[in-house]
Amino acid sequence: MPRYSRVFRRFLISYIVILIIPSIAGYMSYRTSISVTQSVSIENSVTQLQKSKEILERRMAEVEGFTRQLAINQDLSILMNEKSSNDRSNVFGIWKMMRNVLTFGQTNDFLQHFFVYLNNYNVVLTPGSAYFRPEHYYENYHYSDLSFSEWKRTILGKTHRSEIMPLSPFVNKGTETSVVTYMQSLPLDSFDGSSPAIVVVIIDEKTISRLLSGITDRYGGWAHITDAKGHTVGLHGIDEKDAEKLSADKRFDKEKVSQFYGDDLVITIRSSTNDWVYQAGIPRQVLLENANKIKYITWSVTGIALLIGLLVGLLLSYRNSAPINRLVGVMKEQFGQDGNTGRNEYDFLHGNISEMITNNKRLESELHRQVPLVRDAFLKRLIAGEFQSREEIIASAVQANAGLNGNAGYVGILQVNGYSLMDSVEILNELNAARLILKQALIDSGSSVRMTDIGSDKIASLFAFTDATTAVQIGKEEISKTLNRISQLVFDEYRISVTAAMGDLFDAVTEVSHSFEQAKQALEHAVHLNKKGITWFEETRTESATYYYPLDTELRLIGTIRAGEIEEAKRIVQSIISQNTEHRELSFEMKHQLVGEMKGTFLKLLDQKTFMESELFESVKNRIIEIQATETFEFIQEEIRDIMEALCGLIMSKKNDSHTRTVEQIKEYIKTTYAESDLTLYRVAEQVERPEKYISQLFKEVTGMNLSDHLEKVRMDHAVLLLKDNEYTVDEIASRVGYNSSHSFRRAFKRVTGISPSSYRQSVED
Repeated sequence: MPRYSRVFRRFLISYIVILIIPSIAGYMSYRTSISVTQSVSIENSVTQLQKSKEILERRMAEVEGFTRQLAINQDLSILMNEKSSNDRSNVFGIWKMMRNVLTFGQTNDFLQHFFVYLNNYNVVLTPGSAYFRPEHYYENYHYSDLSFSEWKRTILGKTHRSEIMPLSPFVNKGTETSVVTYMQSLPLDSFDGSSPAIVVVIIDEKTISRLLSGITDRYGGWAHITDAKGHTVGLHGIDEKDAEKLSADKRFDKEKVSQFYGDDLVITIRSSTNDWVYQAGIPRQVLLENANKIKYITWSVTGIALLIGLLVGLLLSYRNSAPINRLVGVMKEQFGQDGNTGRNEYDFLHGNISEMITNNKRLESELHRQVPLVRDAFLKRLIAGEFQSREEIIASAVQANAGLNGNAGYVGILQVNGYSLMDSVEILNELNAARLILKQALIDSGSSVRMTDIGSDKIASLFAFTDATTAVQIGKEEISKTLNRISQLVFDEYRISVTAAMGDLFDAVTEVSHSFEQAKQALEHAVHLNKKGITWFEETRTESATYYYPLDTELRLIGTIRAGEIEEAKRIVQSIISQNTEHRELSFEMKHQLVGEMKGTFLKLLDQKTFMESELFESVKNRIIEIQATETFEFIQEEIRDIMEALCGLIMSKKNDSHTRTVEQIKEYIKTTYAESDLTLYRVAEQVERPEKYISQLFKEVTGMNLSDHLEKVRMDHAVLLLKDNEYTVDEIASRVGYNSSHSFRRAFKRVTGISPSSYRQSVED
């Protein structure tokens, strides 16, 4: 494929570069797994060592608590304070005390071996035994490196205050072991010198080592405990010499919690209660065991992914290079740059597409900037009554993306009080700030409200509800509470005084301007009477002898009939009749003038070319003229309804004819241009001089089919004819019926006909 070779090579190189990424990711994953595994192991080991430390400290605290219990034991106090004689001893007291201390070792394994030495009797009391001669006790239990005299002098002959003797060799009934010794003189406040009694707790090294076995058993490492002076208190899985070598090595930082030393990860914790140092070592290979598994899995998966990725890259490079060249050709045709694509195809596409995107973004940004202005303009036109029909209002609301969230509601005006003169920049700035505060307060209130400025000191607010029943039953009370709360809030926080006025209910979007005019009248009434709070229009009504038929209502009625909206026209007429019968008492002269005005409105309508050329013109004109003011309003309303139905029916008939002609024009244009691949909805809309969205909806309404589906059907019908002729290949047929890609053509053909083009051609031949 020499035509695509350069693009193909670029795609292939890109895919190969992408395939290198999994290899890098695999390596990073491996490194991360080591780091994560190591950190998890360190964290678990620290937790385990911390638990062992807590248990050991708790046991030692229990040992200390045991000595304090003995200090307050009355039997022991009696024995300590008795004066001994050479010929007799308090045998009963000693026996009783021996029984008392018998139970202490049952709850704490650190208290399995202890004794109490009574200085005055020279007696050693142990659980279950009393040695009236200390040398007898020494024969069974003694330190290997202490003689009897040294033992008696250093252990029994001194005052000890919670003193701990580090790990020392010890003989327990002929069995050699190592022990840690806890010593406390009694009473607790004994001074230097001999004390009445001494409690000595002998803790076997194996008992302490069992607390550290959780670390050594799990990781196969070692543990070591030293006191504040560096003397060994307990060790497991390591020799004393190796522990001393580790402690003496200057490269080892004793302040770090975790660090590698040799082939071990060493964790160090220091106790805050007695300054003991707890160390644990974990072999490096244990840490890396899980990481090595991850390494094997990662590189295996990465290797397979590279092989599969290379094959897929070759396929994708071939498939993707062809559309690029076709796209370059289309761009050349559109922008008129024949034969000059710059350095390569990508530069050419980049230049033209980036320009299109830049222009599109600039247009999008400008549209977003204009959206608030468009919405505000729509709301201003709505309350001013500038729209002629409901259809026009809906179309404008869709265009401005400014729906009202309801078809019924109330229009109100909020006026900032206290600014009679507004001819200075400072005052206008203050009013602008006050309006912003009021708008924000309305937004924060949670009400469904739309707002717009109608002056330097006024805001028009539109409260919409789903229907008129909800607006009457709930809306009015909700609006009153909201406005009262906002008025009080802005006054309390900003000292802004507000006057609120509300118009009557509107039950259709075409009546919004009428509610706004009522709000203006209510505001004038409130300002005139200096009334506080909310003023509703119904509170300001007075009896009037004039009829109700404002100009904006007449214009809306004309616009509605011209749009063929019969239901909306009936509603407007019903509103006019209701205003003049239920809320007014018209004299005959006023009624005569009202009927004359309404007749004039319909006569104006008949002046249009659409009606003048109709066969109904004369009959409708005569019916309008024959309406008399002497008739009842019910009769007049019925006559007007019949006239409006005739006029709207004529309008809708004309519309349908126009719609049909537009659709036929679209079909004819597609019939002649279906083979062009760049045939778009925009081009069709440009041809019939209508908006894109309009013709899309119109085509669906008239034909029941989407415009895109119709275009596809036309192309498939011609493709079927070309397949039957068997003159062109499938790729050539795809190009002749308007498809850039034969793959897209095949998918479309199968979607429409149910079989592929090749299968269809084969079936025709068979």
